Amino acid sequence: MTGSQKTNSLLGLVLDGSRLDFVAAKRTNGSVEIRKVGSVTLALDPLTNDPELVGAELRKHLEAAGLRDRRCVVGVPLNWVLTLAVKVPAGLSPEDVQALLAMEAERGFPYAPETLMLAQSLVGAADGERTATVIAIPRDHVTRLQGALESIGLRPVSFTLGITALQPVGESATAGGVVALVPGEKGVALQVTAQGGVCALRMLEGAFEQDGSERRVQKDYLARELRITLGQLPDDVRATVRNLKVFGGGDLAEELQEQLCARAEALGLRTQLVKEFAPLEFGVTLPSGTSANAALALVVRHLTGKASGFEFLPPHVSQWQQFMEQYSSKKLVYGAGLLGCVMFVMAALFGWQQWQLTRLESQWQGMEARVTQVDQLSAKIRKFRPWYDESFRAMTILKTLTEAFPEDGTVSAKSIEIRDRSGVTFSGTARNTTAMLKMREKLQAARNVTDIKLEYSKGGQNNQPLEFTFNFHWGETQASK
Repeated sequence: MTGSQKTNSLLGLVLDGSRLDFVAAKRTNGSVEIRKVGSVTLALDPLTNDPELVGAELRKHLEAAGLRDRRCVVGVPLNWVLTLAVKVPAGLSPEDVQALLAMEAERGFPYAPETLMLAQSLVGAADGERTATVIAIPRDHVTRLQGALESIGLRPVSFTLGITALQPVGESATAGGVVALVPGEKGVALQVTAQGGVCALRMLEGAFEQDGSERRVQKDYLARELRITLGQLPDDVRATVRNLKVFGGGDLAEELQEQLCARAEALGLRTQLVKEFAPLEFGVTLPSGTSANAALALVVRHLTGKASGFEFLPPHVSQWQQFMEQYSSKKLVYGAGLLGCVMFVMAALFGWQQWQLTRLESQWQGMEARVTQVDQLSAKIRKFRPWYDESFRAMTILKTLTEAFPEDGTVSAKSIEIRDRSGVTFSGTARNTTAMLKMREKLQAARNVTDIKLEYSKGGQNNQPLEFTFNFHWGETQASK
């Protein structure tokens, strides 16, 4: 997590699918003046189209809105994000923590480290065992978006996530944990903050169902995903999460809050709909009735120099702005003498370098074949390391599930999710309730299967197919090993 540089005027851009929200604001003394707020639909996808063409479309929309700002903060879509939870033992130095997270990121993400941009958030007290949430975004996604912005003269000063600006982690260290929900084009963004860090970050893409021109909130799906997300938190962290905030001023946000209110209370959460920011929400005065949106939150936090969340801004390689300053005549004399000395030293170093190159070239020819072989072996190890598991745990789980299926085809599978190598969520359909119960009994009798719970069921009456979801724990016995 990083801080932000203070600027007087700033443009905020938040990308969500094909929708782009923008806010232009200026800080004046102790207040923030909001000059322009808007939203447009982009015809070109920044990930698949030429950056200059995407930039040209952005310029057209910004000029139509009358915006001339050059410095901007950018909120990237949450569905670009990959997440990984890592246990951090107590007593590690900051350097050791970073080394541990880098190693776990290389093992846990399905991409090479050099192709990802990483950030992390630590949850828990510094003197105890902590949990780190490691966030990764493909580097190519950010560079393509950056190229589109720079092609029209914009200067990005931050790439981050909009939801982390709406609900910062700092508040969770003093006011308790918070579940933040933000409805968007692709679904509902979910973030859980507690004990000074981000515990969970997800995009719930099945949160809405299209009904003609309207979208309906899928409250059962959302309640289930919320329950699963909270259930994956450590017990001490889960105990601090007591609030649920829905951000947004539209009808969809209101419906989301209404549909989840009862379900959230059953989980011990108090719900709150955040439609507007308070006048002193960010420590500076905002206009009355300021709508709560991610683009505005990003801009105001950057203008006030506060941390805005995970940072994915590519490192800037600075160029020399000036080759030579103005010198007095005395400095020119000293410079000429120094130049002569430098040329003499360079000639001597060049001769010594040639001798070293000749000697090293000879040594290299003697070891080149062995080095090439070692490089090839190292590449194979890096490629196949994530797939190495002598216990074949995933295949064993799938085999056990397959053997539990009735042979008459009365039960079929829809999805199987294996979490943390032991938690299994299985969804499917059955011809009737009896077939589902028989499969459950057979699965419960299987070795290594424990804690079978029916999380969800729908249908099953009047000979209608029954949809169901099981959760169970997989623990290999000593004998199986």
